[in-house]
Amino acid sequence: MADWRERPQAGAAFLNPALLAAIQASAARAYETERRGQPMVWPLCFLVAPLVLHRPTRDALPASTRTHLPKWVSDHPVLVAGLSARSKSLMPSVREGLRFGLRHDLLVLQDGMVRAAQPQELRTTGELKELLRSAALVGRWTAKSKNPSTVFTLLGVRP
Repeated sequence: MADWRERPQAGAAFLNPALLAAIQASAARAYETERRGQPMVWPLCFLVAPLVLHRPTRDALPASTRTHLPKWVSDHPVLVAGLSARSKSLMPSVREGLRFGLRHDLLVLQDGMVRAAQPQELRTTGELKELLRSAALVGRWTAKSKNPSTVFTLLGVRP
């Protein structure tokens, strides 16, 4: 990753490690709740950011997990087509966010699984609230699949 002074201002603001850590924590918390205490498999963290930070994709996410992932994928082929490239381009930022979250006690890594260190969501407003809500939805959604590789396959992303 480039030094903060060398990063474009908009990119540095939107891809800052604290934001990415909060998004991951929201997804991990929701995943764990959906799975009755089982933490999120860490590779799934690399799907949360490209689904949530890309506004057209975030706006197309369903309101609840009643819409099954395969149905959503078939209804949004253009968004899914770009997901692999977005995932790849966001990998360094996601890693930086995970490190920040682990270092600042937002996330806990346990046996290859990620869990949120805090039991409750932060109280937020505006776009941050929307980002965290969407991340929680993605966490619940991915938890419904018995095998994480199915989620990656459906979304066309190689772990």
